Parts: sequence; C-alpha cells; structure tokens
Amino acid sequence: MNQITVITICFNNLEDVISTCKSVDRQDKKPFEHLIIDGSTSPIIKNYLENNEQPGYRRWICEKDDGISDAFNKGVLNAKGDILVMLNSGDAFYNQDAIRIVTAEFERDENLQWLHSKYELHRGHTWIIIGKRFERSKMYRGMRSICHQTMFVKKILHDKYGLYDKQMKIAMDYDFLLRIANEKFVFIETPLVKFAPAGTSSVHYSGSLKEIKNSYIKYYGRSIFLEIWQLRLKMLHALINTRIGKLLFRLKTRLKLENM
Repeated sequence: MNQITVITICFNNLEDVISTCKSVDRQDKKPFEHLIIDGSTSPIIKNYLENNEQPGYRRWICEKDDGISDAFNKGVLNAKGDILVMLNSGDAFYNQDAIRIVTAEFERDENLQWLHSKYELHRGHTWIIIGKRFERSKMYRGMRSICHQTMFVKKILHDKYGLYDKQMKIAMDYDFLLRIANEKFVFIETPLVKFAPAGTSSVHYSGSLKEIKNSYIKYYGRSIFLEIWQLRLKMLHALINTRIGKLLFRLKTRLKLENM
C-alpha cells in the first residue's frame, strides 16, 4: 500500500524528459514506479530511454495518443502503484524529500484520498511560491490556488469517478478535481513541485478559462461568482504582460501577496 507511481507525459521534448527524470532520481525515497507516457512523433525519447541505463522503477510506453487527456488516462490505466501523481515533462520535484513527505501523510491516515501542496512557478518574470488549501466553496476560481502536479491521488478515485475527460484539451485536471471535491484530503505547506513555465494552460489561457467555465456549470450550475472571477482573471492576464503590470507584480511579490 501507499506505493507511488509518478506519471510523466511527454511529446517531442527530450531535454524536458531528462530534466524530470533527474528530479525523480534525486528523491531520497524512490517512487514505486516512474511511468513515462511518450506520444512523440519522433523516436528520440524512446531511443534515449532504451539506450541509456535507467533505474528499475522506470518504464515507458511510446506510442501515439489522442492528446493530453488520453496520455493521462494511459498513465492511470497502466500504473501499478496505488497513489498517482502527474509530474509532466519539464516539471520537477521541489526538493529531494517530496516522495518521503507524501508517503508519510498517507501512512498517517489510511482514509486520506488525495493531497496537494504549495508549489513554485514562474510568473511575472520571477519565480514565486504559491498555493492555498483547496476550498470546495471556491471551485469557481478554477485551479487558481492548486496545481495538478502537486496532487497525489489514490488510484481508486479513478475507479469511482472515472478517468480524465478526453473531450477536454486543457482543463481536464480541473474537471477531475470537481468530481473528487468531497473526498478527504490534506494540504501541505511545504512546496512539493517546481512547475515548468509555458504549460498548456498558460499558453492557451483563454481556452483554459472557457473549459473551466463549462466544467463548473456542468457540475454546479451557473454562478455570478464564476462570471466575476473569470472577468477578473482576464483583466489580470492582460495587465501582467504590460510594463505597469510587471511593476505591480514585483511590488505584490515584495509584499508577499502572491496568493492574492
């Protein structure tokens, strides 16, 4: 029990895969399994994995997939551990004790179903640590304070609530979070993950907001809070890319208001 499978999906980005593998290998408590799901159009990642010595806990599936959700699902269905975390290519564990910290939490409470933590990401041309305890009442805010890569989830939740929605291209993690919102979890103040810049949800920001809105309405119905929050996010996203926005963000960071 409490065997952790780290799932890394990748697509034509060998250097990012190598970086994430090194992060996994640096853990003082090794994962039960590191499963790489490679949907690349080129064999470069497959060749690297096959021709360079890999630890015994690492295995890989190299074949075409139907997008991010399909790759996630392939990882879930093929994982042999009972706790899953999606550490995408380019992402890294924040420190070498992440797996040990998570294992201890699940061993402390056998009824715990999932957990998440603070994380480090690149925003406003600087690295910051953010993340707040998940609040079901604030689901209209999307993934504002929670990062999918810090979510360690018992595999049985997928048996109960299903896999990632293959119709979604960006916010499939949020959609799944909506489904498991009532399950027992804990929040860890210590950062567990360093989130790679330029993720899909960051690059396709407007598309991400649209999918979040559709998922929220599907499970919870329409909400004025959702409409106001999304308008706020659109305005902030436009502002952060201006000179004034960057200055304001640096001031916000100095005042330690990153989570606001």
